[in-house]
Amino acid sequence: MKTRLAQTIGDEQALKIYLELLDYTRLLALEVEAERYLFYSRYVENQDEWSAQAFHKLVQEGNGLGERMDKAFQVALGLHAKAIIIGSDCASLTPTIIENAFELLDVYDYVIGPASDGGYYLLAMKEPRPELFQGISWSTDQVLSQTIERIKKRGQSYSLLPELSDIDRAEDWAKYGWKVD
Repeated sequence: MKTRLAQTIGDEQALKIYLELLDYTRLLALEVEAERYLFYSRYVENQDEWSAQAFHKLVQEGNGLGERMDKAFQVALGLHAKAIIIGSDCASLTPTIIENAFELLDVYDYVIGPASDGGYYLLAMKEPRPELFQGISWSTDQVLSQTIERIKKRGQSYSLLPELSDIDRAEDWAKYGWKVD
């Protein structure tokens, strides 16, 4: 659930927004022509809105966010030449942005969708790179800058997509014309 959001509007409202964002993310992913992988936090839910015909459903592995993202990339890149991870809290992400990220991977080693809070809403790459996720101050405004610093240290290239806002506060949700009850 959206813990930062819950601090300002309560658990019940944060859960409603979280579920709406998940629905938006599911519909968004279905519009992109790609193999889709969905990583659940504890167990695979077979009777949910995420069709097993449209999504490969797996359980996340790893202890922290960075390790879980690394493991997800390892799975996808073990089967495909390119992979993208998107967050489920960006209501302005579009299929065009995701498709653009896939295209940019033909030229760059990484593609990053920067979030206005200093993190990112999308990360794309062609090779698993565990070190990219180690020592990152997750859930801070340093995530994007620390990630770029690691890419530069490796002498690799990256491209930035348009900056978008994550939904972390009630004001973020209201920007899209959606109301909090």
